[in-house]
Amino acid sequence: MDAAGVSTQALVLAAGLWGAAAGSLLPRAAYRFAVPAGEPWRERCGRGHPVRGWLGPARCGRCAAGAVPGPGATRPPVEVPAPTAAAPGAGEPTEAQETARAPYSPSAALLAVTTALACAALAAATGTRPELGVWLLLAPVWVLLAAVDVRVRRLPDPLTLPLAAAGLGLLALAALLPEHAGDWSTALYGALALGGGYLVLFLVNPSGMGFGDVKLALGMGAVLGWYGWPALLLGAFAGFLLGALYGGALVLARRAGRGTAIPFGPFLIAGAFAGLLIGAYAA
Repeated sequence: MDAAGVSTQALVLAAGLWGAAAGSLLPRAAYRFAVPAGEPWRERCGRGHPVRGWLGPARCGRCAAGAVPGPGATRPPVEVPAPTAAAPGAGEPTEAQETARAPYSPSAALLAVTTALACAALAAATGTRPELGVWLLLAPVWVLLAAVDVRVRRLPDPLTLPLAAAGLGLLALAALLPEHAGDWSTALYGALALGGGYLVLFLVNPSGMGFGDVKLALGMGAVLGWYGWPALLLGAFAGFLLGALYGGALVLARRAGRGTAIPFGPFLIAGAFAGLLIGAYAA
């Protein structure tokens, strides 16, 4: 294997490790953001202990230490089945241990693996071009948004709106560096085009498209537009195709009706990710 091949493998490996590390920090944010529309972000665990910070594992340290529930608990403590053959207290887990063992958000392993694979794929497609740094910074946010939308069908404003601004800002910096393969003005137009298209769909059918999807489309349009209009059109089409296939599968399996709402954010992100990979390979 030549030096270029070794360098590419090292880059992909480094990107995957970065993704795994970043993804392992997402569970707490996923838990705090995953609330129905109109409710404040979660500030306590299931037993009422304060949850501080936004990055970290999906378990409560005070529950692990056996602390009593705090005021404002949102659900009763986890019940532990009574022992059958052994005497009470003979080795069965305590209530606090059971609560600490049960995560209160998506699996840290699932988020870490998903983010690692996404970052590794982006590195393989983009190579050493400077926009790779932008993709690696944005990818964990895409995974977090998808995880939250799957759980509560909500795309939080503190993630979607800064995502669009950060994407355009970081791409503006990448455009100043040599060997970049995109165009910042097209990224800006792509954000406006995809965001505007989703806005039209929202106005035509508000029950079928959330306004959070419109805000997310701004950021995804920016990254797709970086590689030009073909990548933008491909990513937009892929998102709708994936959503339609998923909805059709649910209808065929009789798990949903034709009017059943589904979270569209993950399909918007997945479609844009596919368009971004193809655009990066073709650039």
